[in-house]
Amino acid sequence: MKNQVNQRKIYIRSTKQWVPVTEEIYSEYYRPIWRLQKEAQKNGQCVCPKSKLWICDSDCATCEYRAAGNTISLDAPMENADGDGFSLIDTIVDPTGNFSDILVDRLLLEQLLDELSERDPEGNRICELIMEGSSKTEIADTLRREFGGDWYKSKAVYREKQVLDQLRKRILGLK
Repeated sequence: MKNQVNQRKIYIRSTKQWVPVTEEIYSEYYRPIWRLQKEAQKNGQCVCPKSKLWICDSDCATCEYRAAGNTISLDAPMENADGDGFSLIDTIVDPTGNFSDILVDRLLLEQLLDELSERDPEGNRICELIMEGSSKTEIADTLRREFGGDWYKSKAVYREKQVLDQLRKRILGLK
């Protein structure tokens, strides 16, 4: 009788039944569920009321208490294991892109950068740093070292916008 008092129960959601188990099995069964549930709650994806937590089987996709929570945009900046920045949109292959279009775009870009280096060496360097994946602060630091002056992040951001607007207008004029 004493054994039954200390015995735990697991709720099986698919059969809607309680199953008596030992403390050890209870912990092993619920530990991964609690971990996933805590992570989902932290990200705003699980809004299960505390009185219903025993129902949770960590299958948030089918749970009636599921919320959108923190979602990731395809354009959101991320880092891989090496610390390199990327966005999810970069990982999607464009099925309509073909080699000749890419080659024409590459040649156009090289032509624009050559023209930019003649007219605006500072702007050209900004473009090079952008293509290398430098942050705004790194761009400002590099420009301060290479061109002197009082480069700071907000000035680099403003100048980057100017250069990209010039390139955009020039591209539209060429097409």
